[in-house]
Amino acid sequence: MTQEIHGTVADGFEAVREEFAAFVTGERPDYEGQLCAYVHGRRVVDLWVGDGSDATSLHGVFSSTKGAAHLVVALLVQDGTLEPDRKVTYYWPEFGAEGKGQLTLRDLLAHRAGVIGLDGGFTDDELADDRAIAERLADQKPFWRPGTAFGYHALVIGALAGEVVRRATGRTLQEVYEERIRAPYGLDFFLGLPAALEPRYRSVRPMTPTDEQQALLDSLPRGPHRLASIAFNTHVPEPGTLESYANSRAVRAKGPASAGGVAAARGLAGMYAAAISEVDGRPPLLKPDTVAEVGQIHSIGYDLVARTHKSYGLGFQATADTWHPFLGAGTFGHSGAGGSQAFADPRSGLAYGYTRRRMAFPGGAAPENQRLVKAVHTAALSV
Repeated sequence: MTQEIHGTVADGFEAVREEFAAFVTGERPDYEGQLCAYVHGRRVVDLWVGDGSDATSLHGVFSSTKGAAHLVVALLVQDGTLEPDRKVTYYWPEFGAEGKGQLTLRDLLAHRAGVIGLDGGFTDDELADDRAIAERLADQKPFWRPGTAFGYHALVIGALAGEVVRRATGRTLQEVYEERIRAPYGLDFFLGLPAALEPRYRSVRPMTPTDEQQALLDSLPRGPHRLASIAFNTHVPEPGTLESYANSRAVRAKGPASAGGVAAARGLAGMYAAAISEVDGRPPLLKPDTVAEVGQIHSIGYDLVARTHKSYGLGFQATADTWHPFLGAGTFGHSGAGGSQAFADPRSGLAYGYTRRRMAFPGGAAPENQRLVKAVHTAALSV
């Protein structure tokens, strides 16, 4: 039985609804997901599917959280509070231990620091607490010479950037985000979910791979001393699952800025719309020069952690290179392990957000984003 598609699309975006419906038809009967898009600050797509779910349901968005963290940093760079080419130790002297003293903030944001995790790993309590992560990493020896290569700082980049923000402003990254971005726009995208909003959270469901997909997962290289194991904290004696991380109330309450955010697709798309466009009479959060800088590729090539081609702007993923080559140059955003994706394409004025409840194979932006983004982008260029 095909699930009902809820929500609306603007004139000219009917094909997006059709594409979403076609995708849902091929999914499991318990699929839950949301799709939202803005063009030049106007919401043009607002769709959702799932029993017991609606447009305001909140999902664990994993690394799509990083987009909010990097937008905070971008605002502070724009203000002149942070300077990308200053050494991290200018703001955070203790970070200079173990040969990290020459690293700039720009290199840190571009995943070039080499402190992807701890030799001995983090506890669950530490992973929920950016301050604890930063304190432990200050003394950690880098896993490669800082600035010479890059690799995905999966669970720690938000804590590292957040400690710089805290030292420079006296406020946590989460507090700055709440005051300058989330609250003014009423975004359903939280770095620290209030207890009163817990009933809106839809717990993450585990991946359900096919036999072929499971065989592929089983064939992946393993070992406790691999960089990926350290970056994802799976080298500890009893590693937790990704879904248990998102489903932890401690994680949701504190909102660690690398992967602990919860959001609706409206919140994801709305944040990126606010970044580049006038929304509800408010000017864009970012000026054109800032938009150009955050979207400019800073690291590209072989990612030492992911062991594949990746590219990053000033913190953000370079979405057009990493995921969707038909998007405009300078598109910036971030995807999440559960399948979520969000970005802004300044050239077309498109801001996109997608969430789903069940973890998608193989991780990162769910495969359906390829067809959904293409449909939205095509419509945006046609209206």
